[in-house]
Amino acid sequence: MTAERVRWGILATGGIAAAFTADLIDLPDAEVVAVASRTKTSAKAFAERFGIARAYGDWAGLAEDTDIDVVYVATPHSAHREAAGLCLEAGRNVLCEKAFTLNAPEAQELVALARGRGSFLMEAMWMYCNPLVRRLKELVDDGAIGEVRSVQADFGLAGPFPPTHRLRDPGQGGGSLLDLGVYPVSFAQLLLGEPTDVTARAVLSEEGVDLQTGALLGYEGGAIASVHCSIVGGTATSASVTGSLGRIDIPYGFFFPDRFVLHRDGREPEEFAAAPGDGPRNSLKHEAREVMRALRAGETESPLVPLDGTLAVMRTLDAIRDRIGVRYPGEAATLA
Repeated sequence: MTAERVRWGILATGGIAAAFTADLIDLPDAEVVAVASRTKTSAKAFAERFGIARAYGDWAGLAEDTDIDVVYVATPHSAHREAAGLCLEAGRNVLCEKAFTLNAPEAQELVALARGRGSFLMEAMWMYCNPLVRRLKELVDDGAIGEVRSVQADFGLAGPFPPTHRLRDPGQGGGSLLDLGVYPVSFAQLLLGEPTDVTARAVLSEEGVDLQTGALLGYEGGAIASVHCSIVGGTATSASVTGSLGRIDIPYGFFFPDRFVLHRDGREPEEFAAAPGDGPRNSLKHEAREVMRALRAGETESPLVPLDGTLAVMRTLDAIRDRIGVRYPGEAATLA
C-alpha cells in the first residue's frame, strides 16, 4: 500500500462483486489486482471483464497473496465466516459484505480474529458511509428534531423468486431478513442503538425462510422502531425519523438517498439533497474511500462502521429470527 494506491482483492464474482469492482476501477487511488472464485473459469472471466491481473480458482490463493492490501468478500452471507476468516488468518485486511455473517456468534468470531491479529475488518454497510445519511445522523445528534421517538424503515422486493433462488435457500441464509432487513435494522440502530426489546412476526416459505418480516424494536427511553422487509412485495424503501420537535423523511431509497426532508415544528420544510457526485450511483465508492482512508491512517476499524455496532445489529437479527422461528442448517435451536 502506498499513499497513491491501495491494492484490492475481490473474493467472489457475483453481481455485487461486479458493481463494487466497477466503482473501484473509477477511483484513482484504488487498484484491483486479483480476484478469486471457487472455479478458475469464473475467476478468469471476471478478471478478463475488468482487466484484473491475477485470477484464482480457490479462495486460499487470494488470501495468501501478499501483494493485496485488502480483500472485499462478496460471497453469499452463508460463506462470510469461512471466506473472511480465511483471509484474516492469512493476515489480510477485510471488507465483508452484509449481512456480516449468518449469526452473532459467527460475527463475534471474525471480530475476535481481526482484533487478535491487529487486522482491519469492516462490514460493507455502505449506507453508513453515504454523505447524506451521515448528514441526517448529524442533524439528529444535534437535536434538530428533539428527542427521537420513533424510526420507520422498509425494504421489499416484488419477486417472485423461485424455490431454487438463493433468497429461498436455507443453505445460503435465504429469506428477506438477512438480505434486505439488515438495512432497516441498521438504519434504526444507527439512530437509536441496540434495542432492549424485540418482537416480530413473519410469513415463512415452504423451505423455512422468511418471505416477509415485520419487527418492533423497543428502547429504554421509550422510543420504538418499526422495520419491515419482504421478498414478495416491492416497498417504497422509505424511512422516517420522528422526534419531539419534528421529523425527517426519506421518501425513497433510504440506504442510498438522493434527498431527505427535515420538518421542524413552526418552520417550513427543508430539503437536503446529495451533492453532485454523491448520489446513489456512487454509493459504493464512499464505502471504498472510507476503507482506504482507514488503512492509510493505520486504523483497524472504521468509526463510521464500528465492529461493535455490527455485532449489535447481528444480535438484533438473531433475536428477530428467534421470534419468527427461522433457523439455518447447523445452527442451534435457540439464537437469542
